[in-house]
Amino acid sequence: MEMTIDDIKALIAEDESRTLELKKTTGELKDGMHSACAFLNTDGGWLVFGVTPTGLKIIGQQVTEATKREIGQAIAGLEPAVDVETHYVDVPDYPGNKVIAMHFDGWVWGERPHTFHGCPYYKVESTTKVMPHEMYDQRIRVHQPQIYAWERQIADGVTLAALNEKHIRGCIRLGVEGGRIPGSAMSAPIEDTLAKWQLIKNGIPTNGAVMLFSNQIDEYPQFRLRMARFFGTDKNEFIDNQRAEGNFFDLLDAGMAFFFKHLNLSGRITDHSLQREERLEVPYHALREALINSLCHRQWELHNLTGSIAIYDDRIEIANPAVCFHPRYRPNPSRSHMSHIPIT
Repeated sequence: MEMTIDDIKALIAEDESRTLELKKTTGELKDGMHSACAFLNTDGGWLVFGVTPTGLKIIGQQVTEATKREIGQAIAGLEPAVDVETHYVDVPDYPGNKVIAMHFDGWVWGERPHTFHGCPYYKVESTTKVMPHEMYDQRIRVHQPQIYAWERQIADGVTLAALNEKHIRGCIRLGVEGGRIPGSAMSAPIEDTLAKWQLIKNGIPTNGAVMLFSNQIDEYPQFRLRMARFFGTDKNEFIDNQRAEGNFFDLLDAGMAFFFKHLNLSGRITDHSLQREERLEVPYHALREALINSLCHRQWELHNLTGSIAIYDDRIEIANPAVCFHPRYRPNPSRSHMSHIPIT
């Protein structure tokens, strides 16, 4: 759809922003491509040449075939390659001049970050900045988790001897009982099974193996779970406050023990078996599934954040450090994902 001068006026009415960059001429084409790269890595936006950024005066510029070639060559400097429709809009007040407008789509979670001539940019409000290494690396890991994911990296200073054989054997047994792995795994060397699960590389455990099974967690401060029982329905006063350390299964056991400590337990004798059935006020399996999900889906590479359990009079909150994001927005690893379980 062709743009008109009225479309341009409407587009620039709110001045430059996170999604709009104005340039006087293509003499600023290189800077414009920095902004284009930033749009691609943030929320998307419009790059417009032929408008003065200070007075928002639409003056346009002369557009020749050489101008179009220069624009095409500049866009080719963006990687991964993008297909951009360029609009050339006549300026009635300046006969022969045209405004040049290009729209760039925003970044979507899981896509590879864009660069211009090898350098990534992103938007901070209306400012274009070089993307920090940490943000770029995170997006690369998300784009290619099979290569860069934290859990697939070799663990520094951890050997197979540091892994808890009891936990590993327990997982194998559950897998066999559930029909997910063959019965031969019960007698196979543990190292072979871990290799099939891609939890060791060249005989060395990965971070994933450490997270699941290691007894050696000194270098992993994030392997912790904070637990509190609060009085009432807010955090003004607590009855109990604990912290557990350990691998995935240690934290799962600690969390479930905390639930049993602070939730009401009732029991009754069944007529058909004369056995006592014990029930928590919140079903055991629901709590266990919620806690397992929290531990499974947290970002274990975030060293400065830990998961938590909070029990109130009316609810349970299970939180884990996770990337919270809108598909078009920058992820925010400082936020947590939280499950709310009512207590009835």
